[in-house]
Amino acid sequence: MKYLPIDKKIFTFNRKNFSKRTKGNSIAVFHSNDEFPRNGDQTFAFKQNADFFYLTGIDQEQSILVLYPDCPNPLYKEVLFLRQTNEHIAVWEGHKYTEEEARAASGIENVQWLSEYDAILHSIINYADNIYINTNENDRYSYSVPYRDIRMYEQLRAKYPLHNYERSAVILRDLRPVKSDIEVELTKKACEITRDAFIRVLKFTKPGVTEYEIEAETTHEFLRQRATGHGYSPIIASGPNANVLHYIDNNQVCKDGDVILLDFGAEYANYNADMTRSIPVNGRFTKRQRDVYDAVLRVMKGATAMIKAGAILTDYQEEVGKIMTSELIGLKLLDKHDVEKQDPKMPAYKKYFMHGTSHHLGIDVHDFANRYKPFEVGNILTCEPGIYIPAEGLGIRLENDILITKDGNIDLMAGIPLEADHIEEIMNS
Repeated sequence: MKYLPIDKKIFTFNRKNFSKRTKGNSIAVFHSNDEFPRNGDQTFAFKQNADFFYLTGIDQEQSILVLYPDCPNPLYKEVLFLRQTNEHIAVWEGHKYTEEEARAASGIENVQWLSEYDAILHSIINYADNIYINTNENDRYSYSVPYRDIRMYEQLRAKYPLHNYERSAVILRDLRPVKSDIEVELTKKACEITRDAFIRVLKFTKPGVTEYEIEAETTHEFLRQRATGHGYSPIIASGPNANVLHYIDNNQVCKDGDVILLDFGAEYANYNADMTRSIPVNGRFTKRQRDVYDAVLRVMKGATAMIKAGAILTDYQEEVGKIMTSELIGLKLLDKHDVEKQDPKMPAYKKYFMHGTSHHLGIDVHDFANRYKPFEVGNILTCEPGIYIPAEGLGIRLENDILITKDGNIDLMAGIPLEADHIEEIMNS
C-alpha cells in the first residue's frame, strides 16, 4: 500500500459496532474481494471489498474475517484468516502480511493462515444459531457473475442448511454512512490531494492540449502524494463531450473557446474524494459561459446550505429543482409557460439537469447508504449540480464534498478554487 498506516482503533470500533447489532449467538463471515483476470496470465490491480476493509483495515486478497461474539471458545470471538506467504510468492508477488503486521493493522489478536479456515469454522459454527452473510446490496449494483461472497454463501448453505441466515448489509448500510473522526481525516487527505491536482491542471491547461494529457497530470499528482490513484474513472470532457455524463474516453484535443468539465477525485487509504470543476480552455470564460457557470454556482451554494441533519433526500432534491428552475428561466433555457405545464414526475428542469444533486461518499465513491433515511451527523455527501446544453456544446458541473456536523456542515473542498474569477486568475498567472 502507498498510504501511511491507519490507527487500528477505527477497525476495532467498527467491529464492535457491527457485533452489537447482530442477533444473539450469531457468527458473521466476511470475504475479501475476488481477483479479476485481466488477460491470459494477469489480474487487475486488487481492490479490497469495502465492507471487509471497514471491519479489518486489511488490504490484501484471499482474506476472511469471522466474528462470533458469543463463541463458547473465547479464542474464536474474532478470527482473521490470511494467505500464508512462501518463498515463491515473495519472489513473484512481493510482501504479504505477517501475523504480527495483520494484528497491528486490524487490532485482531487471533490471526490464522487460510489453510486453517475450514477446520476452525467447522469447530465453532454448529454452536451458533445464526450465520450473517455479507452481499453487495448497493441499489446501484446488479450482479451477473457470482462474486466471492455469493459463492461462499452457497457453499455454507449446502454444508450447514439448518442454520438461520441473516444479512450483514442491513447493519452496514446504517453504520457506514456515519463517519468517524479518522474516516473524516482520510477523506480530507483525499480532498487535499485532489486540490493539488486541480491547481496543477489549471496551470497546465491551454488550447491544443489533449484530454488525456490533463488526465496524466492528475494521475501524476495523485501518485506523488501516496494516493492509490483515481477513486473512479476520471472525466476530462472538453466542449460538447461535457454533455455525456460519464464520458471517460478522454482522447480529444481541447479547443480554444471551449470549456472543459473535469470530474476526478483521489483515492487515499480506500477513502475517496469526488470533485467536479469546469474551466475555460483559454483561461477566460465567454459571457455566456460565465452566466451559465455562475448559475450553477448559485444552485450549488443554495443546495449546500440545505445539506444538514434531518433533511430527506427526495425533499432536498425537490427544493434544489426549484432553485435550478429559476436559474434556467434566467438563462432563457426555460420560460414560465414550460414550468406551468410541466409533468410533476418529470419537471422541466430535468431537460438540462438530469441527475441527482448529492450522493453519500466514503469507501465507495457512491457510498453504501439508505437513500430513504434522513441525513445524519457524520454523513459526507457530494453537492454537484450541473447545466448541460448540447445545442451550445456546453456543459457546466460543479461539485464539492460536504460533511454534516452537529453545528452545521463543513465543505471539505473549501480550499479548492471554485469562483470563476479565482480560476481565471490562476490560469493566467
